[in-house]
Amino acid sequence: MILSGEEIREQLGESIVIDPFDPARLNPNSYNLTLHNEILTYEEVVLDMRQPNRFRRMAIPDDGLVLNPHQLYLGRTVERTETHKLVPMIEGRSSVGRLGLFVHATGGFGDVGFAGYWTLEMFAVQPVRVYPNVPICQIFYHEIRGDIHEYASDKYQNNNDIQTSLFFKELNPDATLDDPQLQFPFGPDRGR
Repeated sequence: MILSGEEIREQLGESIVIDPFDPARLNPNSYNLTLHNEILTYEEVVLDMRQPNRFRRMAIPDDGLVLNPHQLYLGRTVERTETHKLVPMIEGRSSVGRLGLFVHATGGFGDVGFAGYWTLEMFAVQPVRVYPNVPICQIFYHEIRGDIHEYASDKYQNNNDIQTSLFFKELNPDATLDDPQLQFPFGPDRGR
């Protein structure tokens, strides 16, 4: 069962945290989350699942940034969310989808207990201009039955930024960004 907008409001501060929360973005059965003012793109031509991949950070200026086709962009929500006793999920807004912008390639399903910012896996069908702080996606909540074991991964839990894929931690647990074999130059516009 999906929670209504009023039930989302009722559970704020208990099972649901949305920070910051703006009542104007509450929908009949979801809440609109907004796009942060930075995005990342990978710098590798071929992405490697078993290794960390280099990326570049870009600011989204107030007058917008054009996202190009055939390029994956990672963004994040302005809002930090935390969910207990419910399953959080995000979906792109239909108004955004009608512009040919997919907001999450596969990462819309959250886990009970997830706390942090949502990383958005954005892909444009044709060039589209995005702006910081636009309502880009919506979060909604499902009730869950049975015993609950809250999400406690060391990969994405309690994140403070856009998260690149950390799949390599599952496939190659010994790989780290500090491993001399994985060193690559970092500048002020690059990150780990």
